[in-house]
Amino acid sequence: MYKYNDFDEAFVRERVEQFRGQVARRIDGSLTEDEFRPLRLMNGLYLQLHAYMLRVAIPYGTLNPSQMRQLAYIAERWDKGYGHFTTRQNIQYNWPKLEDVPDILSALADVEMHAIQTSGNTIRNVTADHFAGAAADEIEDPRPVAELLRQWSTDHPEFQFLPRKFKIAVTGSPNDRAVTRAHDIGLRMVRNDAGEPGFEVIVGGGLGRTPMVGKVIRGFLPKADLLPYVEAVVSVWNLLGRRDNKYKARIKITVHEHGLEEIQRLVEDRFAELRPAFGGVDQDLLTQIEAQFAQPHYVAKSTAAFDAARAANPAFRSWSDTNLAQHRTDGYAIVTVSIKKHGATPGDATADQMRVMADLAETYGHGELRISHEQNVILPHVHKSDLPAVYQALRAADLATANVGLISDIIACPGMDYCALATARSIPVAQEIATRFDELKLEHEVGPLKIKISGCINACGHHHVGHIGILGLDRAGVENYQITLGGDGTEDMVVGDKTGPGFAYDEITGAVERIVLAYLEVRTSAEETFLQAYRRVGIGPFKAALYEQGEEADAA
Repeated sequence: MYKYNDFDEAFVRERVEQFRGQVARRIDGSLTEDEFRPLRLMNGLYLQLHAYMLRVAIPYGTLNPSQMRQLAYIAERWDKGYGHFTTRQNIQYNWPKLEDVPDILSALADVEMHAIQTSGNTIRNVTADHFAGAAADEIEDPRPVAELLRQWSTDHPEFQFLPRKFKIAVTGSPNDRAVTRAHDIGLRMVRNDAGEPGFEVIVGGGLGRTPMVGKVIRGFLPKADLLPYVEAVVSVWNLLGRRDNKYKARIKITVHEHGLEEIQRLVEDRFAELRPAFGGVDQDLLTQIEAQFAQPHYVAKSTAAFDAARAANPAFRSWSDTNLAQHRTDGYAIVTVSIKKHGATPGDATADQMRVMADLAETYGHGELRISHEQNVILPHVHKSDLPAVYQALRAADLATANVGLISDIIACPGMDYCALATARSIPVAQEIATRFDELKLEHEVGPLKIKISGCINACGHHHVGHIGILGLDRAGVENYQITLGGDGTEDMVVGDKTGPGFAYDEITGAVERIVLAYLEVRTSAEETFLQAYRRVGIGPFKAALYEQGEEADAA
């Protein structure tokens, strides 16, 4: 895990004190809100529906126990006792007072954290596979590269006033858990014919009002060329990107308007100019960074306690079936802690829960935690012999819901409960759907199914790539929810198909239920997932269930 050097420490502290002075001038009236707005956005502070919101960066989703405890302290000291983990692997505080924000940023700096470039038209927090460094299918841990990109992009003088925000995601696995094809730049580690690791470079992905699947601009890029190549991409877009229309400013529109071949030509020309200028300095820095991401010292122990607990405790067996993933090291497992208890707000964790997870990481998890873009928390390195104890501690903290990857493990943006941009509620919809399927006791029978909900067209809930996607809109002052089906956020990314007219707030849960029951009718076996069945039979049976059965229910 990366540790700040003297420069990092001084830089973050200086930014805190700069912002402290800016806040003081806003409070005494020396700065108007219009003048203050770009300054607060540079430090991750938004003005939402009811209060300010502070978005804290968790670079590539990696935390240590001290950092998690500090997030808990901040939640209690300056907020309402909880934080919200986001699809950008960040955490948001929804209720800070403006005068307290500099103290919050100072408290973050105490544990090597900050809120820099979590907003504004800059390169945002670099995200990564939440199983990075632990996954059995991984070629290499991508987090050193993500850290290199973070250092390069932070306060980069050329890229502080881009045409629009810019997002980068990286994965070290051929199985994409980082949604790389939905990013401005996606980096997916692959091997060439000689077996050397490098990156497939994807550009022009994105969701929002114009969802687009990213296109491969380089099939294989050597690791040594990564930084100058990424800089070439951003540099080309910074010149070409439209500043006359923010809805057409993202690189996905630039690629669409100019064509991939032209963008590729311009990037390669710029790359040829930049590459010699780096002179290997980036590789020296990468070598230093890589040394801080050494694998934990794994221990060899019996897994008999794990096997016995599975045999004796059905609840533990159910949890271990859904919430564990294969680790690269025999005897270990990756634990996903569900922050999606049925009826709870997806992604919200209390201060007490944060402390429990920090303690478990320290005691059983080699001191590491990860935040996933799916709004859960990961303990990436837990020996199987310790899993019964981990489970019991999670259960006591209301964190042992056995639903990871199932229908109640819903991604949802804050929606109209908090966000000034939202046009519909997301959180209550997610809560009602999760509660309904818990009551029906169907979600384990249904199996893997990803529901994603956004409260506006900005798509912070990633609804376009949900197996079932839900988009909340305002229709003449009334909430209306559109449904898409068949979306996929993996390496085979597909944008979901629109089913037809939307549904009212009080109809959407019933509509989802009809979709799921239709799936159970058409699947060929319990092993055929929702996505597989949808690809086999198409949208027809689901549209019939949604609209024809819905009309019959209304008539009855």
